[in-house]
Amino acid sequence: MNRFFIMAIVATLSAALSCGHRAETSSATAVGTDSATVDAVPLPVVIARLPDTVCESAQVVKSRVIVSDTALSGRLASVVDLYDSNPGAFTFRKGAGRRSDFVGRVSGRPDTVVVDWRFTTAVDNRETDFGTWGGGTGWTGQPLYVEWPDSCIARFKTGGYAPREIIVGSLDGNVYFVDYETGNASREPVSVGNPIKGTVSLDPMLNGNLYVGQGIPAERPFGALVIDLFSHRVSHFFPEDPAAMRRWGAYDSSPVRVGQFLFRPGENGSVYKFVVSPGDLKLHSVLRYTVNGAAPGIESSMGVYRNYGYVADNHGNIICINLDTMRLVWRYPLGDDTDATPVVEVENDRPVVYVGCEVDRQDSITGRARFVKLDGLDGSQLWKNEIVAYRANINKKHFDGGYYASPLPGSGNCSDMIFANCVLNTRGQNGRFVALDRATGDTLYSVPLKCYAWSSPVGFLNERGEMFVFTADCAGNVYIIDGKTGEITYTARVGNNFESSPVVVGSSVVVGSRGDTIFKMTLK
Repeated sequence: MNRFFIMAIVATLSAALSCGHRAETSSATAVGTDSATVDAVPLPVVIARLPDTVCESAQVVKSRVIVSDTALSGRLASVVDLYDSNPGAFTFRKGAGRRSDFVGRVSGRPDTVVVDWRFTTAVDNRETDFGTWGGGTGWTGQPLYVEWPDSCIARFKTGGYAPREIIVGSLDGNVYFVDYETGNASREPVSVGNPIKGTVSLDPMLNGNLYVGQGIPAERPFGALVIDLFSHRVSHFFPEDPAAMRRWGAYDSSPVRVGQFLFRPGENGSVYKFVVSPGDLKLHSVLRYTVNGAAPGIESSMGVYRNYGYVADNHGNIICINLDTMRLVWRYPLGDDTDATPVVEVENDRPVVYVGCEVDRQDSITGRARFVKLDGLDGSQLWKNEIVAYRANINKKHFDGGYYASPLPGSGNCSDMIFANCVLNTRGQNGRFVALDRATGDTLYSVPLKCYAWSSPVGFLNERGEMFVFTADCAGNVYIIDGKTGEITYTARVGNNFESSPVVVGSSVVVGSRGDTIFKMTLK
């Protein structure tokens, strides 16, 4: 507990001193608190907010903020990243910045992958308007990893649990709980009724809340929900929103908590802000917006830096939201469907945003997959990299080219690089693993994969600070790649279709495949 508070104070004091924006006194929420309304905020810390401004680029966006709870201030109680000191990986790409900073570790030069265990899910054969979805995991489908403290273990009412547990949502409509050590079920799954495509999210305050979004309406009701892990049941359900400006009510985005609020973007053209309490959510406000008369949907997860949230939508808008007010700060037109999650880094004391788009809405079958670096304060473009990619039409279905994978910032000897998987569709359904220069956006190398890849890459460092990347593709192949040179040190076909992104624990990854299997693999 003390370690968390010390880290929070150090982080926020450092931010206040380095940024030049006004600093103010607020408070950090204590891990494991359990208030009936809003989690307790017992310890004051110094934080620095980003400015409450509206840039000219946001003027093209017609937006409206509807406040449901006028009695409660929307101001964040804290802008500390609540995920930083958690015992595990609680949301997509681990933290609020979506940087995938799992701190994977390997010895020497890894050149093989060993499968430690396989966990089998059920299979859902129900016919929907969008086909059958089976089991295993889809896009983004990242498992969570948690090391439960004794305070939580004492409150579990289930017959079993694992001190080190994997939690994963499946296309079969269940949330599974798996013993990280053995690969056996640690407790009974919780059924949510509909396929889960995205990544579930565990509340970083360890109040028992697990946030789940439904991806396909195999049955009604259809929406988003909270599972109370202490009672092991669905405790809150948020149904389809009749006031939404877009009719599609799926939630593939992995929610993120900031201060006392949970932020949940939806594919219905809305971004929701909820007050968090154990087992429940209360709607505080919602942002609805249109661009050029159309309401886009959001499949990406929100990246967060202090009080700014960054999301991408399926019309190619990258937008920045002031999370205190839910008003837009800026908008950048990336030009095509963007489902990849923006990654937020701090460089030279300023937030920067990395994200890439698909080839979907562009006029020609041949398009450009654009990867950009943006200034996180005003949305100005720092550089843009373009790759020729196609939208493939196969058996009356279209498969977009471009970036489904979220970027991976380099570390160690690759700290000046950023990586991503790109779907090309130039020779069948092919793809590449690309490395770009963080400063210029220049392509440093481009490695052909055996198949296109939607899965987001993850990184490992050895004892010399050398970075190696693990990634997987949609034909079930896995790869180890030397981050500095692009050399593939290992590849093999392991699964069926790795649309999902991995979670990293030590020298291992846990990742699901479409079909019915979750894998734990170790790099050696």
